[in-house]
Amino acid sequence: MKIVLGITGSIAAYKACTLIRQFVKQGHEVQVVITPAGKEFITPITLSALTSKPVISEFFAQRDGTWHSHVDLGLWADAMVIAPATASTIGKMAHGIADNMLVTTYLSMKAPVFVAPAMDLDMWAHPSTQDNLQLLKARGVTIIEPASGELASHLVGKGRMEEPEKIAEVVLKHLAPLKPLKPLTDRRILITAGPTYERIDPVRFIGNYSSGKMGFALAEECARRGAQVEMVCGPVQCMTQERGITLTRVESAQQMWDAASRLFPDCDAAILCAAVADFTPEQVADNKIKREGDGLVLRLKPTQDIARSLGEMKREGQKLVGFALETNDELAHAQEKLQRKHLDFIVMNSLNDEGAGFQHDTNKVTIITPSERLPYPLKPKREVASDIIDQLVKLF
Repeated sequence: MKIVLGITGSIAAYKACTLIRQFVKQGHEVQVVITPAGKEFITPITLSALTSKPVISEFFAQRDGTWHSHVDLGLWADAMVIAPATASTIGKMAHGIADNMLVTTYLSMKAPVFVAPAMDLDMWAHPSTQDNLQLLKARGVTIIEPASGELASHLVGKGRMEEPEKIAEVVLKHLAPLKPLKPLTDRRILITAGPTYERIDPVRFIGNYSSGKMGFALAEECARRGAQVEMVCGPVQCMTQERGITLTRVESAQQMWDAASRLFPDCDAAILCAAVADFTPEQVADNKIKREGDGLVLRLKPTQDIARSLGEMKREGQKLVGFALETNDELAHAQEKLQRKHLDFIVMNSLNDEGAGFQHDTNKVTIITPSERLPYPLKPKREVASDIIDQLVKLF
């Protein structure tokens, strides 16, 4: 859900940090709108760090004419929460005095609005404040009372803002019926990504050109659809800000096998996107190998076959997806791998297709199931990930 959090000039403004954490922990996206007075009590940089979004305060972001659209915010949000809400802001909301970004956003809001008042007892008890609260209630605004935190049925209380945990509980309980269930909610998905490096000596390795981009696109797509993602990743430069992804970084094929084998039993599915080395040196030199003689001979031994191991380990109900990057006889090799490794489907791509494979931001794949072949055109890897996860969702 998308939540606009309004913060006003109250000593309770510091509690907004805890409220943001409550929302973010539940997977919600928070955009802070703060009044100029609110910035006297808490700094925008603190709030921005917690939400991963720039804080909105003024109508104009720059002196170059760039401005914040309160109308867009009103359409974007699934809810607006004003906490703390001072008597001044409550009065402006009740009477439509749109002299700051927060009140203007409220007047444009299409979603449910929640107000958590914060003021001293005399201000809270004053007839003007009570009249303004009644006006807001009559317009469908939910008042979270200072005294009890329950939805207001009568206006009593000590004026102190309700605790953030209680505010979050009231808001999320109210919004729960509105929240669409994501297709991978409560699913745990294992994803492997990137290359492995097989050491020859302390400074050299055998590796491949995998960038990890496809694996990260898959992990982020799964997380966006509600899954908890366990990602095992070889040495890559990719990063992700998507919540719901736990990243385990490894280097070698053995380390990737160890991590995947440990995590898979507790997962509902695994997508094996990593380009794992098929061979590793029999011996690793303790010191850097010097240039001597006419050549160097390396003896290699096979690595653990992660896909086959997990296929043999797979229990009833678990799903397993593999990848096949081929250079010749693509379909034959991919179909053989599908059967031999007990996969539910395999994603085939070819280095013969321009723009596909390692290092690219695009990919061209064919999804092969036991009963059909589904070819797709060249697409950005994020769109390819969506196609693959669409196929995975059908299996549950």
